[in-house]
Amino acid sequence: MTSTSFLTPVLALIIWTLLIWVLMYARRIPAMQAAKIDPDSAKSPDGKWKEQMPLSVQASAHNYNHLLEQPTIFYALMFYIALTAQMSAPLYYAAWAYVVLRVLHSFVQVSAGKVMVRFGLFSLSTLILFGMVALILV
Repeated sequence: MTSTSFLTPVLALIIWTLLIWVLMYARRIPAMQAAKIDPDSAKSPDGKWKEQMPLSVQASAHNYNHLLEQPTIFYALMFYIALTAQMSAPLYYAAWAYVVLRVLHSFVQVSAGKVMVRFGLFSLSTLILFGMVALILV
């Protein structure tokens, strides 16, 4: 397995994150226009303007932020594995499982789905990260 093929899940999650960014603004800009919110009045990310945004708009923004949080551990871990030549099939499949779970988490969140379903997907993806670290340490 080459480091290039091993890092493909990293690229997939980066592409997914950028697609969520597009969705976030595809929802946010029309919603701000419909609510007649002056962009200059939206300087604070927690300002009153946010209360005027529909749940779907807020959910896609929250999901984008979530994709910039825990996945940073995934990215660092994948590069550590590649740079230390510890690549293996189990780690590769675990990486893809992590990406799939994060994508499913996004679908649930941007559709304003059930919090417990989202929490379950998040928890499973976190357990995969723990498992990957355990595989490296043994």
